[in-house]
Amino acid sequence: MLSMKEEEDGLRRGESNLNRRTRGAGFVCMAAALAFLYAASDLFVVNATARTPQAVQDPRRARRRDATRPPGGEQNQPAPPEARPAPQDPSAPPGASSLPAPQAPPGAGAAPEANEPAPVEMPATGRLLNELSQDPSMRSDEVRPTPPVPDYRRVGVKGDDVLTLSLNDAIRLALENNSDIEVARGDVRVAEGTLLSLEGVYDPVFSFSPQVTNSVTPTTSSIGGAGSSGTVTQNSQQFDSAVTKQFGTGGGQYQFFFNNLRQSTSSTLSRLNPFYSASLGVTFTQPLWRNRSIDTYRHAIRVQRKKVGQTDAEFRLRTTEIINQVQHAYWELVFALHAQKVALDSLNLAREQFNVTEQGVAAGTTAPLGRAEVDTQIATNEANLLAAAKNVTLAENAFKQLVLRDPTAPEWRASVTPTDEPAFDLTPASLDDALAEARANRPELNNLRIQEEINRLDVQYARNQTRPRIDLVSTVSMTGLAGSPVSSTIGGGANAASGGVQVSPDLVGGYGKTLGDLFRFNTRNVVAGVTVEFPLRNRTAEGNLAVARAQGEQLTASLHSQEQAVESDVRNSVQTLETARQTVLTTRRARESAELQLAGELELFRAGQSTTFLVFQRENALASARNAELRAEADYDNALADLQRATGTTIRANEVVVSATAGP
Repeated sequence: MLSMKEEEDGLRRGESNLNRRTRGAGFVCMAAALAFLYAASDLFVVNATARTPQAVQDPRRARRRDATRPPGGEQNQPAPPEARPAPQDPSAPPGASSLPAPQAPPGAGAAPEANEPAPVEMPATGRLLNELSQDPSMRSDEVRPTPPVPDYRRVGVKGDDVLTLSLNDAIRLALENNSDIEVARGDVRVAEGTLLSLEGVYDPVFSFSPQVTNSVTPTTSSIGGAGSSGTVTQNSQQFDSAVTKQFGTGGGQYQFFFNNLRQSTSSTLSRLNPFYSASLGVTFTQPLWRNRSIDTYRHAIRVQRKKVGQTDAEFRLRTTEIINQVQHAYWELVFALHAQKVALDSLNLAREQFNVTEQGVAAGTTAPLGRAEVDTQIATNEANLLAAAKNVTLAENAFKQLVLRDPTAPEWRASVTPTDEPAFDLTPASLDDALAEARANRPELNNLRIQEEINRLDVQYARNQTRPRIDLVSTVSMTGLAGSPVSSTIGGGANAASGGVQVSPDLVGGYGKTLGDLFRFNTRNVVAGVTVEFPLRNRTAEGNLAVARAQGEQLTASLHSQEQAVESDVRNSVQTLETARQTVLTTRRARESAELQLAGELELFRAGQSTTFLVFQRENALASARNAELRAEADYDNALADLQRATGTTIRANEVVVSATAGP
C-alpha cells in the first residue's frame, strides 16, 4: 500500500497535466480512493470532542485526522490558542511531547467560567464512510443486474384501451356533452319561444259563435202580438263569425264580421215569419298619437328580439369559455405526457450509466464506492417518473371532465392519446389587429350594446305613454233581410189587398234572397268617430321614463368599463403570447446546448477525462432543458388560446359552427 504522502505527490503530478475539468475529476477520484482506503484500514474514525484548555488529549486521537480533509490538510488547520500544545523539540518523535496535567472531573472543582464555549459536535463523515463501506454492494466487485423500470401504470386506466383525439375532436365532444353548453342552448330556445309567443298577437283570430234560442215572453197587451194566449214565442238560430287582427305597423286593429240569424215567432204583428237577416262589415281602430309608433305589443316583441340576440351572445360566450378550457386541458395533457417521456428517458440514461459503472467495478477501473452515486441518481429519476405519471393522471382527468358527460362512461378507463402537437409561429402578434378584432367580436361588448338598444326601446315606449290618446274608430257594414210573408187578422178580419199592409217583394224570399240583398249594398251602416283620452296626471308613465333614462346612463358607464377591461385583456394576452414565443426560442436553444454538453461529457467520460458525477449533471441539465422547452411550448399554445378568447375569435379560429337550436 502506498503511503499517503506518495499518493498525494502522484496526484499533484497528475493535476499539472490536466485542464480544469480533469483536475476536478482527479480530485473526486482521489477523495473516493481515500475514503475507500480509510474504511478498509479502519484508520479514519472520527470522535469529535469539545476542546477546552483543560481537556486531556489522547496521543492516538491526536494522530488521527478528519477523513473529510485531503491528505496533509490537517497540518494547515490552526488550532485555537488555548488548545495549542506547548512548543516541543522538533527532533522528538511523534507523541513524545509532554501531556498536560490531569484535571479534576467536571463538577469537582471551581465553577466553569461564564464565557466557556459549549461542546461542538463535529460532522460524522468518517462514521458515514465507515457505514457505507460495510454495505455489501459497496464491497463486492461483482456486476449487479440493471434495476428494472418501476411500474408507473396509472390507477383506473387500462393500458390497452386508448382514446385517440385531436383538438378539434375534443372540442366537438365537449360542446356535445358539456352540461353548461346545453343549459346555454336551452336559454336560447326559451328566448326564441318567448318571442314566438309574443308575435302571436299579430296572428289573425277567427271566431265563430253558433247560438240557438227559444224564448216565450208573456205580454198583457194585444199590441205586443200575444193574441189570445197572452204569450209570444220566438225561436232563433244565430251564427256569428269574425276575424280580428292587430296591425304590425301603426298599432291599428281591424275586425271583419259576418253575422246570420233565422227567427220565427208567434207574434201576430210579424209580417215575415220566419225571416232571415245577415250583416257583413268591418270595424277599424287606428291610434293617432299614443301607441301609434310603439305600443305594448310592439315594445315587448322588439325587446324580446334583442334578448334573443343577447342569449345568442351569451351562448357564444359560454361556448368560447368551454373551447378555451378544452384547449388548456388538451395542451396540459400533451405537456404531461411529454414530461413523462422525458422522465423515462432520464431514467434509462441513468440505467445505462449504471451498466457502465458496474463494468468499471468489475474491471477494477472504478471504485465500488462509485455505485452510491449511480444508485442515488436512479432512485431520484424513478421518483421523478412516478411524479410525472401522477401528473398525467391529473391532467387526463381534468380533460375527461370537460369532454365526457356520463361519469360511468367507459372512456374514463381509457388512456387519452392526443394527436396534435404544439403549434408555433415565429411571427409576432399584432396588437392593433387584436384590439380591432376584440372591439368587433367580444361577446361581452356585444351583449352590452344590445342592452343599450333595449334601453332605447324602453325610453321610446315610456315617452310614448306620456302622450294623450287619440284613436280613430270606424265601422262599415251591410245588412240583408228576407222571409216568408204571413196573413194578418187585425180587427178580426182577413187582411185584404186593398186595405191591409203589403210586404215589399224585395223582402220576400229565403236565405239566398237575404244574401243577395246583403251584397247590393242597398242597406248599410257607416260609422266614423274619434276617441280622445287626456290623463290628468300620468305619473306612472313619467316614472317609467325616468327609470329608463337612469338605466341608460348606467349602461353607458358599464360599456366604458367593459371596453377598458377588454383593452387590458387584449394587451395582456398579446404580451403573454409574445413572451411565450420568445421563451420557446430561448428554451429551444438551451435544450440544443444541453444536448451538445451531454454528448461532449459522454465523450470525455469514455476517454477517462470525466466522472459519473459530471455526466449526471449534464443529464439532469438536459432533462430540465427539455421540460423547460415543453413547458414553454404548452404555455405558447395556452397563450394563443387566451388571445383567441380575448379577441373573440375562438369559435372562428377553431372552425366551430355554432347552432343554438341543435342538440339532442
